[in-house]
Amino acid sequence: MSDQYHIPVMLSECVEGLNINPSGIYVDVTFGGGGHSKEILKHLDENGKLYSFDQDPDALRNVEGIDSSSFNFIQANFRHIKRFLKLKGVSQVDGILADLGISSHQIDEGERGFSTRFDAQLDMRMDQKQTLTARTIVNEYAEKDLHKIFGIYGEIKNAKTLASAIVSARSEGPIETIDQLKNILVKIAPRNREFKYFAQAFQALRIEVNDEMGALEDLLVQCGDILAPGGRLVVMSYHSLEDRLVKNYIAKGKFSGEAEKDFYGNLIRPLSPVTRKPVIATPDEVDENPRARSAKLRIAEKKQDDKK
Repeated sequence: MSDQYHIPVMLSECVEGLNINPSGIYVDVTFGGGGHSKEILKHLDENGKLYSFDQDPDALRNVEGIDSSSFNFIQANFRHIKRFLKLKGVSQVDGILADLGISSHQIDEGERGFSTRFDAQLDMRMDQKQTLTARTIVNEYAEKDLHKIFGIYGEIKNAKTLASAIVSARSEGPIETIDQLKNILVKIAPRNREFKYFAQAFQALRIEVNDEMGALEDLLVQCGDILAPGGRLVVMSYHSLEDRLVKNYIAKGKFSGEAEKDFYGNLIRPLSPVTRKPVIATPDEVDENPRARSAKLRIAEKKQDDKK
């Protein structure tokens, strides 16, 4: 199943970025189809360990094909990385890989509500056990909150108009399906850019449903503690909001504001950038896998002299 589940983007660049020690401990926080995990396992010896996280129960199907004593699967949101690793007796690791965003499989599973290509209930939950769905947001959030979500997470220019249109439409009855929402969107989408507009609105709802930005912040902050000196963080993002968080945390050790410095003028940050600019996919890879077009890969290293 995993071959069709999701084609890993920049697979060799990700693994190369981890600078793998065969006997080291590594974490893949976004297991998905298992492509990155399987590649990492190829570089580990019998003493090496890989802990792979995924909150989506669908990902469990891809675990069955991995037969390695080095492999450990944890069904949980990566925002809880420190707690779950501690339960496994792990306090420090040599590398952490995150391939953010949504998998090809999740988009192609129409009933999950992630894709504009299928009509289904407005769901968009990556963790099926949680209660908040896209339907709840569309029908119950205040207009000002919808405005904020579509403006910030979807980067939609007429977000206020969209929020107003949704509130107006739901006053006549609940908005429960993808097609119902698209019928609202199409009326205010820029001409000849309807599909991009749909994608932006759906991205905004998905990020809110799954608290993706909050989860990413939680992960990044914990990485500074979990990584051993010289350990690597490799993060691949697919939209500017995620990339900005990753870039700021690596550069400044915080998500906004100016970087802090110590008495000697050195930056106070747990990680240092390995690559000055983000790594992007080759033209050949983009041709084979269009999803790679928007991918940005950032690599950072835990300071060698930080003995925390």
